[in-house]
Amino acid sequence: MFAALGRLVSRRPWFVVLAWVVAAVAIIAIAPKLSSTTDESEFLPSHYESIQAINLQAKAFPSQNQTAAIIVFDRADGRPLTAADSAAVQDVATRLGAELNKPFQGVVAQPPSENKVVQLAVVGLAKGANGYDQPAMDAVKALRSDLKHLTGGTDLRVGVTGPAAQSLDSQEASANAEAIVGISTVLLILLLLLVIFRSPIIALMPIIVIGIVSQVATGLIAFANKAFDLKADASIQVILIVVLYGIGTDYILFFLFRYRERLREGEQSKSAVAHAVERAGEAIASAGGAVIVAFMALVLSSLSIFRSIGPALAIAVAVTVLAALTLVPAIVSLLGTKVLWPSKAWQKPPAAPRFGAIGRSLGRHPGRYALLSGGLLAVLTLFALGFSPTFDLSDTGVPKTAESSVATQTLQKGLPPGATDPTVVMLRSTDGSQLTADELSAFSATLAAADGVASVGPVPSTQTGTVSKDGTTALFTAVLSNDPSSDQALAYVRGPIRTAAHEAAPEGTEALVGGTTSVYVDLKAAMNRDYSIVFPVAALVIMLILALLLRSLVAPVYLMLSVVLGFGATLGAAVIVFQHLGGRSGLIFLLPIYIYLFVVALGTDYNILMIARLREEARAGRDTRAAAAAAVQHAGPTVAAAGLILSGTFASLMLGGNALLTSLGFAISFGILVSAFVMAMFFTPSLTALIGHAAWWPGHGDETPAEHDARLAVHQPAVPATDPS
Repeated sequence: MFAALGRLVSRRPWFVVLAWVVAAVAIIAIAPKLSSTTDESEFLPSHYESIQAINLQAKAFPSQNQTAAIIVFDRADGRPLTAADSAAVQDVATRLGAELNKPFQGVVAQPPSENKVVQLAVVGLAKGANGYDQPAMDAVKALRSDLKHLTGGTDLRVGVTGPAAQSLDSQEASANAEAIVGISTVLLILLLLLVIFRSPIIALMPIIVIGIVSQVATGLIAFANKAFDLKADASIQVILIVVLYGIGTDYILFFLFRYRERLREGEQSKSAVAHAVERAGEAIASAGGAVIVAFMALVLSSLSIFRSIGPALAIAVAVTVLAALTLVPAIVSLLGTKVLWPSKAWQKPPAAPRFGAIGRSLGRHPGRYALLSGGLLAVLTLFALGFSPTFDLSDTGVPKTAESSVATQTLQKGLPPGATDPTVVMLRSTDGSQLTADELSAFSATLAAADGVASVGPVPSTQTGTVSKDGTTALFTAVLSNDPSSDQALAYVRGPIRTAAHEAAPEGTEALVGGTTSVYVDLKAAMNRDYSIVFPVAALVIMLILALLLRSLVAPVYLMLSVVLGFGATLGAAVIVFQHLGGRSGLIFLLPIYIYLFVVALGTDYNILMIARLREEARAGRDTRAAAAAAVQHAGPTVAAAGLILSGTFASLMLGGNALLTSLGFAISFGILVSAFVMAMFFTPSLTALIGHAAWWPGHGDETPAEHDARLAVHQPAVPATDPS
């Protein structure tokens, strides 16, 4: 199949390029916009308690406004607010209420804090509106502009926080991160490709090709999200940049190294293109297939964020694989050896003294290399046992210098940290009877006494609009004593607060704890469930792909073992750097799933490239140890170059400016280096050399063509001799 594909792209390159241009223009022209959300509740299925509480609140109180934003006032000199200041706050709130942009509705000024340091005004959200979409973010911009004008000439200092404001600041931070990561990634790829090939054309080609591929992939992802109602996380654009440029450059390198190798052996350019597609095509397609399967395994997740990001990344990789096998060879076929201009190094036989020496040493002492590389991975994996997940998302999307972050810090000077996002507790009758005043008072008192609760709002009543019209549902507002997104707040909601609410519910009623903190609690439960299902399923399917590629049941086992060790070593290194050396209490709970996404999936890429080359060398007549040595010599430079480029692109995430991207950038960058320079370069070939011919059992992946023919001849039935008479 790949031989036929190679002949097609080398003989009809203009046809291939034109097909790509037409497809790209059509997809980009008609594709919907790829939108995202920062509302974590949209990622959870409806059976979780936090989502049940949200749905019950919307059903029981359809006309109740949700909080869109919180305006925080204090004095610029830090002194307590005066009566005149409070009057000015009330005046600002009144004037704002008449000028609000949709979807905001109503501004209510609260009394000053007990210590008179801060005063709040709460901005409501219109019925049916979404506080996380673009109109809400535009309304925040207008609100902030109006506040600057209205507080001018006063002693007041003002800042806007709350859901819509935090969403806006997160979007702007993500846009900044996207620009920084994108520029850094492109510059890094240009620099490394110039160093490796000494050709500006090759350096620019992946940038241009992947730029086209990214637009096609983004359009197809937007189609898929719209068709299947998938929710995209706000970080998807940044991750797509890294995945497309990182993996795309890797696959292009797989092809280019093979192309240059054939040129050095004296082949003409078009013949070298066809041969490179034939030889590298299987490795690229198999590696891409493994990555796609790993990503698609996320459709088994209970969280829509991963059910969305999995297919999105799978689509991106599929388009990238197709481009690496068709568009790139077609362009190289058109340009010929000019693609390597002005370098003449391709005309000389490769010296590769370092990789040749490493290969020969590994071939002589495979046990030593297996022990050292495997031991390093195992030691780092031990540190992964100390991984402490944190659900404190305060620094994962919004910088500390953003207005919403500063306003939250100001608010905490006078009010409990939980005042920024109170926890909502719903109490409903399960038998249709109305809730009594005594039941509501008793429930409120018990809830207020729970650990982690700073205060509970007024006892619900029909006057305050916190008891439903039919009297069967009541809404309680609990202000937490800790930041709503902190680990301590999550522990309180998961434990004493939910327990107190459930136990205090009178007979014939049910209590449900909602709010953002409760959503985070349920996210953790969903993640734990996903870890136990997604990881094993992905491992089994990747092993199946390896078994089909290698026609072996032995090699896939130790290849997956190496990838699992790579995962553990990567997580262990992150624990060492951030928890032990950096002094953090924990690492963001999403980190293991992202390490799985990239280190497990991409680590398999390098293993496939190395083992495929090792098998090719064995089929050329070398014994297993000599084949391992030759594989390291010939595939080592490709793996090293690809690993450096991919590691560098992920390292650029560390410039994104928040804790999630910093830890993610370090962990994946380190994991890719481990995958390339420890797993694929040493561990996999040394184990294969030690196991020998048995590595290919029950197949015959290492036999030469002559051995293959001889084996078939032995099993063919003898042809009966004919009587010449």
